[in-house]
Amino acid sequence: MAGSRIIERVDTVQVSPFTKVTYDVLGQGTEPLLLLHGFSGSSQNWEPILPLLTAANPAIVVDLLGHGRAAAPDDPQRYRMETAAADLAALINDITRPPVNLIGYSMGGRLALYLALHYPQLVNRLILESASPGLASPAERQARRQQDETLADWLEEKGIAAFVDYWEALPLWHSQAQLEPAKRAWLRQQRLQNSPTGLANSLRGMGSGAQPNLWPRLAELPQPVLLVAGELDPKFVAINQAMAARLPQAELVIVPDAGHTVHLERPLAYAHLCNTFLNSGL
Repeated sequence: MAGSRIIERVDTVQVSPFTKVTYDVLGQGTEPLLLLHGFSGSSQNWEPILPLLTAANPAIVVDLLGHGRAAAPDDPQRYRMETAAADLAALINDITRPPVNLIGYSMGGRLALYLALHYPQLVNRLILESASPGLASPAERQARRQQDETLADWLEEKGIAAFVDYWEALPLWHSQAQLEPAKRAWLRQQRLQNSPTGLANSLRGMGSGAQPNLWPRLAELPQPVLLVAGELDPKFVAINQAMAARLPQAELVIVPDAGHTVHLERPLAYAHLCNTFLNSGL
C-alpha cells in the first residue's frame, strides 16, 4: 500500500503459525485507516460509513477472531487482547507502511486502545467510539469474567439465534430503534452469521472482565485521540469524560440523538468528525 496506487482488494495474510486474518482494502492514498468492529459484529458493520471515510484515506477492515470470516478457535486463550493486538501488529507491518490511523468501535475500541499503547510506533491517530479502558478494580473484573463465562456457556448451549434475540433486547441497543427496518435487519443478519464458538470464546478471552485494566496507562498515550460517544448512551458518556481527563491529547465529542453505535445511527455527523480529526494538523 505504499505510494498512491489503488488498493481495493480482499486478501488473507498469515499473522501467526495458527492464525490468518482476512481483510478488505478500499480506496487509495498514503495514510491507511484501519477499522475494528465491535462484539458480535464483523467488518461488514463499517460498510455504510466507508464511502464517507475513504475519499482521502484508504480503509482496511478486518474480521476479528471469532467474528465474520475469521477463524473461531476452541481455545479461549487465543482470543486474549495481547494476542489479538499482536495479530493486528503483524497485519499492519505485512500489508502497509506504518503508522496507520486507527478507528475502534466498542470491543474494537478497547482493542484499538491496547494496540496504540503497546505498539505506539504503528498508530498515528486514534479514534475510539463507545470504547473504554476496561474495568478498574480486580473485583469488578472478576464479577464481569463470571458473567461473561455464564453468557458464553449459555450461548454455546442455546445457539446463535437465541443469543442474537437476547443481545438485541439489551437496553444498550434501544437507540437503534431509530434506524430504518432494513438496516436493523441487516445488522441482525450480520450477527446471525457469527460462530457460537467464536462469540463465546471472544467473551471468555477478550471480554471486559478478561481485558487488562488500561486506566493507569492512559497518560502514556502519545497519539492524538478523538473520543466519540452518543448522548443516549450515558454509561459510555461518563466513561469517555473520565478518559478525556486523563489522556494527554484528547478531544471528546458527544453526538446528539445517538446511542452506542454512533457510526450507524448518525453516519454523516460521525464521518465529519472523523475526517476533520484525521486531516487536522493538531
